[in-house]
Amino acid sequence: MSAKHLFVVSMDIPKDKESLFNEVYDTEHVPYLSDVPGVLSIARFQTDELKLSIGGEIKNITVEGQPKHTAIYEIESPDVLVSDEWSAAVEKGRWGTGVRPHTTNRRHVLLSRSNI
Repeated sequence: MSAKHLFVVSMDIPKDKESLFNEVYDTEHVPYLSDVPGVLSIARFQTDELKLSIGGEIKNITVEGQPKHTAIYEIESPDVLVSDEWSAAVEKGRWGTGVRPHTTNRRHVLLSRSNI
């Protein structure tokens, strides 16, 4: 990863809206936001079961309340998120009126690269 900033958005969607959610996210929302100056890349993920070794033991890790869907945006600067272009893109298409109202458990996190 080369970006200095990551914007992480997580949410849940009811099962009966999941098909619409995925269609709109992939065919409209991601393409519109990808065109915003300063957005370097976007990747979508789903929460999965986590089993890992810690201290010599295999453990199942569960994070209570973790949303199912997550998108990670590599951005040049936090200013991207308050730009006119971003503001227009997040409302474009069916996302603002057809999908967003059905999302729940939303989380928005900005991560900045540490200078280690």
